[in-house]
Amino acid sequence: MKIYALGDLHLSFIKLPVPGLWAEAAEYKPMGEINPVWTNHARLIYENWIKIVQPEDLVLVPGDISWAMRLEEAKSDFGFLDLLPGKIVGVQGNHDYWWQSISRVRAVLPPNVFLIQNDHVWIKGLALCGTRGWTCPGAAYFQEKDGKIYRREVIRLENSLKSIKLPVKEIIVLMHYMPTSEKHEFNHFIEVLQKYAVSTVVYAHLHDEAKRYRLPDKAWGINFYLASADYLGFKPFFIKEWF
Repeated sequence: MKIYALGDLHLSFIKLPVPGLWAEAAEYKPMGEINPVWTNHARLIYENWIKIVQPEDLVLVPGDISWAMRLEEAKSDFGFLDLLPGKIVGVQGNHDYWWQSISRVRAVLPPNVFLIQNDHVWIKGLALCGTRGWTCPGAAYFQEKDGKIYRREVIRLENSLKSIKLPVKEIIVLMHYMPTSEKHEFNHFIEVLQKYAVSTVVYAHLHDEAKRYRLPDKAWGINFYLASADYLGFKPFFIKEWF
């Protein structure tokens, strides 16, 4: 099993797309109208994904899966995920407004998609944990009101890690937000990651500022991977092989 990552899918299909008929794949929020770099991005994701990912592989999707505001509006985007090979494990992003009740969400997910909220996914001794995260203290735009959400997300991260009951060889964490400020200061997220001996963190959310603000590949004994789709050229990024 190979492990890949690709976040910020930002899907917005009005109806289920048909591969090969992309001109008919209507979107209610075409990302190319926001930034030309994203033109036909869903097609690029699909074509790159099917070239790289095999059915037995795992793809980590750290948030911003769909632009849908309500769960019903996300069904075509879920259908798109169902077209993709491999097992998909994801967490919530700041734009995943459709993600309300996790039980309702899981009831309509395709069989190859698994979402984490206060729990984890266990595969062959590998534990996949995570949470959305939030703007961290020390960030340029951190405000007093952000403190409550930040502290709640720290608790959710620890809840996810505490949910592991079976023996594990390694723990990988998915977070949508980078788990530090742009100053890369030690904080409660890093403290929790170290406490549970997390080996790797996959995050997204950074776009135009990605190269400037991304974390180094390794810090505090943890491997960090930025998986924003535009940063990766809309190609799943290989992390490691798992036996």
